[in-house]
Amino acid sequence: MKSRILLFTFAVVFFAACKKNDHPGHNPYEDPASFAEISSTQIGGEGAAEISAYDPITKKLFVIVNTDDVTRIDILNLSNPTTPTPAGSIDVSTYGGNVNGVDVHDGKLAAAVESLNKTDNGKVVIFNTSDNSFVKEINVGALPDMITYSHDGKFILTANEGEPNDEYTTDPLGTVSIISVNQNYAVTTLDFSAFAGQSDFLKSKGLRFFGPGASFAQDMEPEYITVSFDSKTAWVTLQENNAIAKIDIRGRSITNIFPLGFKDYSIGDRIIDPSDKNGYLPASWNVKGMYQPDAIALIEDRGIPFLFTANEGDARDYDGFSEIERVKNVTLDPAVFPNAATLQLEANLGNLNITTTLGKNSNGEFSELYSFGARSFSVWNGYTGNLLYDSKNELETKSFDAGIYADSRSDDKGVEPEGITIGVVGRKPVAFVGLERVDAVVLYDVSNPVRPKFIKLLTTGDAPEGLLFISSHDSPTGKSLLVVSSEGDGTVRIYTTN
Repeated sequence: MKSRILLFTFAVVFFAACKKNDHPGHNPYEDPASFAEISSTQIGGEGAAEISAYDPITKKLFVIVNTDDVTRIDILNLSNPTTPTPAGSIDVSTYGGNVNGVDVHDGKLAAAVESLNKTDNGKVVIFNTSDNSFVKEINVGALPDMITYSHDGKFILTANEGEPNDEYTTDPLGTVSIISVNQNYAVTTLDFSAFAGQSDFLKSKGLRFFGPGASFAQDMEPEYITVSFDSKTAWVTLQENNAIAKIDIRGRSITNIFPLGFKDYSIGDRIIDPSDKNGYLPASWNVKGMYQPDAIALIEDRGIPFLFTANEGDARDYDGFSEIERVKNVTLDPAVFPNAATLQLEANLGNLNITTTLGKNSNGEFSELYSFGARSFSVWNGYTGNLLYDSKNELETKSFDAGIYADSRSDDKGVEPEGITIGVVGRKPVAFVGLERVDAVVLYDVSNPVRPKFIKLLTTGDAPEGLLFISSHDSPTGKSLLVVSSEGDGTVRIYTTN
């Protein structure tokens, strides 16, 4: 019954969107298992093709290109997705530094642009998709890292990561900006200072607050945003902090921070391969993983928001401060790890990267080990922050079964799930999970959001960064499209159903 209700929820949202945008109707006969690649377009070299956005009005795909000497948005005509053709570009260099995110609504392209000095406030720049003409420039917080329109198009939100400089002498506030489109793009930028008094409690639940000399508000680093279908609520991942924040969009306030806790790799089938020296040998280890999600996506069912996260993991690693160390280089508490010498062999835990900010006892010995990321995707209750599902080690198992698992990454963050997006294909809501280190996207049927079912794995370009789902009613072909932008080789690959 639950999955049928979910499909009804999706149908209401989906067909309302079809009517609103006056596009061809949803294709109910598509089979997500038939997704296959239909084209590959070279945008640039390493660093290019990071994130893309699609405009159904002009049938244009806008692709971020950031290289050593180029900051622009390339445009592809997607009228025929099997042969995308160049359709110009937008030079963004006059507005600041790198473009970190793009999104489109109702013929307007919004681009998140960091400052030339990344610790200074960044900008959102609006362009018309019809002719690339400039519309508006809006100041937001430091290092806007992701941008999205609300579903109703009335708001633009940016996750302003606020990373420190390399010396860690300047650390701007991590913020979220809410831009009101209908009020001449008036902007409100929110920070996390109101939660400073709760820092000890939040840390006890798994929030990380550890930057040297940083205030609570400086230490929070927003990464990625998803918005409720009624455009009233947003959820923002705080990747380095191992948390998700909940935002009241219309009230212009951050209402909750949900610490995500830790994943215990010594329990049951939550197993990992922590060594890059002996092939893929997953097993139970006395180690915990910090979820540290990057991308986040949303399903709503019977009024409950289910938050899907790609648990990539990320470390602070600067000249002025680095938290990364390998297990073989630390002193383990002999009471907890009586076989420390064996554990610290490179074929066991020795090469595993851990954080030095957690797990030390009063003697400076490590009584607990915390690694980066959870090598999985998870589902959380958007009201409470409670964990409802985790894919455990299935992403790595499926990669190994496909012959693409990279054991050289086992000592770090494994397959590194980074991107996630959700769309309806045929009659099924499908989650697409991007795996940065094995160059793949994994598809799951999420009709029951707390029991996802594996569908298939697609290989991609090198280091897939951006996952963009184009619904059948917006697609120029009447079939669902998946657009994967890969920053490692600068390619845009397009997949569709048969």
